[in-house]
Amino acid sequence: MRISKRSDVDPFIVMDVMEAARLEEEKGRSIIHMEVGQPGTGAPQIARDFLAEQMGRDTLGYTVALGRPDLRARIAQLYLDWYGVTLSPDRIVVTAGSSAGFNLAFTSLFDAGEKVAIAEPGYPSYRNILKALSLQPVGIQTMVQDRFQPTLQEIDKIDNLSGLLVASPANPTGTMLDKDTLAGLIHGCAERGISFISDEIYHGIDYEGRPVSALEISDDVYVINSFSKYFSMTGWRIGWMVVPESHVRQVERLAQNMFICAPHVSQVAAMAAMDAQEELAANRKVYAENRALMLDQLPKIGFDKIAPPDGAFYIYADVADLTDDSMALCRDILARAGVSVTPGLDFDPHRGHQTIRFSYARSTEDIREGLARLAQYMAARG
Repeated sequence: MRISKRSDVDPFIVMDVMEAARLEEEKGRSIIHMEVGQPGTGAPQIARDFLAEQMGRDTLGYTVALGRPDLRARIAQLYLDWYGVTLSPDRIVVTAGSSAGFNLAFTSLFDAGEKVAIAEPGYPSYRNILKALSLQPVGIQTMVQDRFQPTLQEIDKIDNLSGLLVASPANPTGTMLDKDTLAGLIHGCAERGISFISDEIYHGIDYEGRPVSALEISDDVYVINSFSKYFSMTGWRIGWMVVPESHVRQVERLAQNMFICAPHVSQVAAMAAMDAQEELAANRKVYAENRALMLDQLPKIGFDKIAPPDGAFYIYADVADLTDDSMALCRDILARAGVSVTPGLDFDPHRGHQTIRFSYARSTEDIREGLARLAQYMAARG
């Protein structure tokens, strides 16, 4: 039986790295996980307790495609609390994680063959979802002096561009855009007839200044967020998107047919998770401690070409002086040090052979142990 050309996408390498680490653990080895962007904590306790209570009262069948109205109202309150933005719940679409949000956004905004620009390095699934939808991802080779974020100068080099996707804080670099720079991109895209999508899934995980939401600047944007990162609910597959009022019905029809609705149990848990401020603040304190450890220790170990992250929980390191094959280096680190890290090829198909990403989303105890193992590994390399 034939398969489509558009389904021929690259693997999500970090998932392959996770599997390699799992196989090592099956052999009885202790592996420190610095590869995946997954909090070491579970969903907030208040969310789990609330769900247990509701499961005894409700069959938790289908919800409407846009999501439970009470959850959408609570998300709107979050925008007022975090950003001072008054947002109609009618513009909020609850999704099965941010991945469903990207599928809905790309399908709603673009026709087959159109070009959508993404930063390189950047989250690999952007590129692969676009390809699977018969769209053309156009990678912008971002530079450290621009904080690995796209610029209008680079956008103007792309003919017939239909869309731009920006993440702040970004994966894998953790860099953020300030309000003026983000506003310049949003207004510049509007002037050029380019649709703007803002990936804000790492909002809430910041260290020296809060991220700016695109909704603080314009209503004529798509914003995608998730309960996976700050709210520590990766496996629950629950997120949301905010779209212009005129797009709601179009996105609703797509959601009805593509997904029916986001998982109801996850919607219930997510509603309560937003009230777990104390627990979530404690999680962020752990990330901050881990970040400080990484920034202090990695240069001493030998990973000294890094861009200090403003948010998220990653360190992106240039390892050109160590290797021109980041896949081989990561395999060697796993085999010899028992530390699982991600090769940069996942994030940048052109320059990623000389970069790697460290995640510090796990416990501080794990991060200390991982750094100690990395120090031994680098010392043995000479």
